[in-house]
Order: sequence, then C-alpha cells, then structure tokens
Amino acid sequence: MRPMHYVLMVGMAAATLLAFLVPDADQFQKPELARIFFFHFPSALICSVFIFLSGWFGFWLLRTRDMKWDVRNAASVEMGALYGVFTMATGILFSEVQWGTWWQWDPRQTSFLLVLAIFGAGIAIRGAFSDERRRATISAAYSVASLLPSLFLIFVFPRLPHIEQMSFHPSQTVTGGLLDGWYRVGVLSVGFMLAWLTVIVYRMRVRVGELEFQREQFDGSLEAVGGGA
Repeated sequence: MRPMHYVLMVGMAAATLLAFLVPDADQFQKPELARIFFFHFPSALICSVFIFLSGWFGFWLLRTRDMKWDVRNAASVEMGALYGVFTMATGILFSEVQWGTWWQWDPRQTSFLLVLAIFGAGIAIRGAFSDERRRATISAAYSVASLLPSLFLIFVFPRLPHIEQMSFHPSQTVTGGLLDGWYRVGVLSVGFMLAWLTVIVYRMRVRVGELEFQREQFDGSLEAVGGGA
C-alpha cells in the first residue's frame, strides 16, 4: 500500500468517528439515526458526477473511436450504479426511520429508482455484445442518450413546484442553508473522504480495464499469427 492509502484509512476512520460524535438531531423521529444523511447525501452527489462522466466519455468514444474512452465509460457506469444503489438503500432506510415506511412512492424516491433502472440497462447493454468495438459504440451512444433523462430525473423533476409540494423529501435542508453547523461539518468530512476513496477505486478500475483490453488485443494477435489460441 502507498503512504497516501494509509492516510486515507486514518481519514475515513476519523470521519466515521466524527459522524458518531455529532449531536443527535432533535427534529428526527429517531435522533440518533439522523447520521444516515452523512452517507446518503455524498453518495447521491457522487452518483450524479458519474452520470456526467459516463456521458462525457461516451461522447469522446463516439468522436475519436479510441477504446481508452470505453474503459473510462465502463468504469463510470459501474461506479455510478454502485453509488446509486447505496443512495437508494440509505434513502429507503431514512424513509422507514423518519416516516415509518420503507417505500412511500415519494417523487424523489421514484425518480431515482428510474435512474437506477437506466444504470442497470447500461450494464445489461455492455453484457449483451461480445464484439468489443460494437459493445463500446452502443454503450457510448446509450450513455450520451441517457444523460439528459437522468439529469432531468435527479435535478429537474423533483424540483417542479407541484412535484416538490407532494414530496416528503427535505430538499431545502441543504439548498436553503438549514443544515446544522455540526451536521455540515459531518457531511463535508464524510463526503470528502468518500470522494477520495472513490477516486482511488475508480483509477484502479480503469487500470484493470486497460489491462484487460491489452490482454484481449494480445490474444487476438496470437490467434491471427498462429491460427489458434
């Protein structure tokens, strides 16, 4: 392990400890469980970043036909789906703790479920084609085409006036500056360390994808020269 990885481990432990030392939220049904927000909110932001990245990398793959963009696109879709699942899981837990039901068809819950379906379809598309070039092209086109619908479902639809009135989701807590000072520190600390961890894992996933692509190219060259695997 590199020295920075040890720093990351210590930082993650410190941020997690801080999350448990923050005072309970009095307005919460179960005040001690309000700390779910420390992990729920950063996960949603990171998921949104990967939606942008998958569309961006897909665009460059279609423009340049360089397979390095396919590796980055695949990593972005996988990481985005992972954080999407984590966001949904913590959101469902938040719903049960605060409102007494695991699923209440809240507009934000429903719209984010559709975003997860979009991610799932992207992963399914990648597994449906054996030819790497065709898989890369179709996956890139899907990432670009799904960018606007995903952003609409996350940032626009839940904030439509008549939709926002129907939602139980505390959307004004962050945007309206209503977050308590200690909770602001907790969210920033956990969010920063989680983002740092994400960058490291993402770079590792890209490196693995590059090695897999090089191996496939090497195997193909052997078959072309020798007539067999």
